[in-house]
Amino acid sequence: MSGFFGAVSKENCVSDVFYGTDYHSHLGTKRGGMAIFNSNTGIYERAIHSLENSYFRTKFESDANSFNGCSGIGCISDTEPQPLVIESRIGRFAIATVSKINNINEIAHYFLDKGEHFAETSQGSYNATELVAMLVCEKTTIEEGIKNVYDRIKGSCSILILYKDRIIAGRDKHGRTPIIIGHKDGAFCAASETSSFINLGYKIFQYIGAGEIVEITADGIRTLKPAEKDMQICSFLWVYYGYPPSFYEGINVDETRYNNGAELATADMEDNGGNKPDVDFVAGIPDSGVGHALGYSNKAHIPYIRPYAKYTPTWPRSFMPQNQKQRELVAKMKLIPNSALINGKKGIFLDDSIVRGTQLKDNVKDLYEYGIKEVHMRVACPPLVFPCEFLNFSRSRSNLELATRKAITNLKGCVNEEDLPKYADPDSTEYKDMVEEIRKELGLTTLKFQRLDALVRAIGLPKQHLCTHCFDGTGVGQ
Repeated sequence: MSGFFGAVSKENCVSDVFYGTDYHSHLGTKRGGMAIFNSNTGIYERAIHSLENSYFRTKFESDANSFNGCSGIGCISDTEPQPLVIESRIGRFAIATVSKINNINEIAHYFLDKGEHFAETSQGSYNATELVAMLVCEKTTIEEGIKNVYDRIKGSCSILILYKDRIIAGRDKHGRTPIIIGHKDGAFCAASETSSFINLGYKIFQYIGAGEIVEITADGIRTLKPAEKDMQICSFLWVYYGYPPSFYEGINVDETRYNNGAELATADMEDNGGNKPDVDFVAGIPDSGVGHALGYSNKAHIPYIRPYAKYTPTWPRSFMPQNQKQRELVAKMKLIPNSALINGKKGIFLDDSIVRGTQLKDNVKDLYEYGIKEVHMRVACPPLVFPCEFLNFSRSRSNLELATRKAITNLKGCVNEEDLPKYADPDSTEYKDMVEEIRKELGLTTLKFQRLDALVRAIGLPKQHLCTHCFDGTGVGQ
């Protein structure tokens, strides 16, 4: 997933865009960028840098010191360089997107067949943000252009467009990725994460609705297209992606994780005749597992400890590098077990999810080497049976890399897509067999996943307003 931040102000806003974008660093993997409109020169000042070996702040500090303007946008991106500055019949504008376009090749060939060309590339493929810009420029206004994006793409796409002294923001037509507007005296901002507001002095002003398009100036907000009634925001934002202080649809990330952990503890106690599990401690796999673990610990009245210390000073990117073997090595090096707390003990560990399971398997092996007696794993979301169609999460090179798919293959010799709903049903024999296979593969004493109905309760939105495709295969509507 990527994240963006934009600001318009009656004064210079470069500092806000710089720090606001930096507060989204946990969302991206490869690129960062800023674009500022300088009203004195009429020029869009822009910089894009790789973040694979350094922090956003260190790469963009000199740019921020040289830029000047009262409106601007920034982006932390999974893959493609952005924001892009576009010259078109609509005028010159800068654009940033948070998107996963499943029919990108189809749309690209539509433009190529018309004699158009692509100037940007992204890891040998088309730059999704450039393609979105081309769809916008097919129409005669930015508003109609964003509607064209909604009509043409399959997947998800939220957009920030910097057009001189204003920002036009369009949230994904199903609301799968958020855009929230913040306000302070003389300025408005739009962001993926409200955690970027707090230290910059912004307060939450408005949650943009699914498919809604708004125009933001330093004087206020104007709705260009009202929100759709239906929304399917990604439930995984609360489980994993979101930064703890952030709010989506008025619901705080860490509060949801706390509730989620309490739901897991309640289920364990119900399975144990109303008694708390026979363990010595509860722990969270840092960082996102911590909130879930605290909720579990307090609900079950079992001490919370930190059996791992996370070492990050020399590893600036949580997802870097891209090579899977190197990623696993870096992930292992970040977590340092503390034998003084775990030797001879039995513990329950909370993690946000199990995707491939390779990193967790190594972590469990380390715990046993340092003397732990039992490792009970509780996972804050249901098994990821279906690869994500709408964000860049669980985008394995092959679906068979998912721990669930590997377990099914081990059990049945292959994965029959028609049988997957059975493996997603927590009351089915197939589900229980799959979870047991994952448990054995990871070397765990016990393994339990959150039930979907419990996750929905923890979030607090109606099920129909959440995208739960990864867990149950629903929400495929384009």
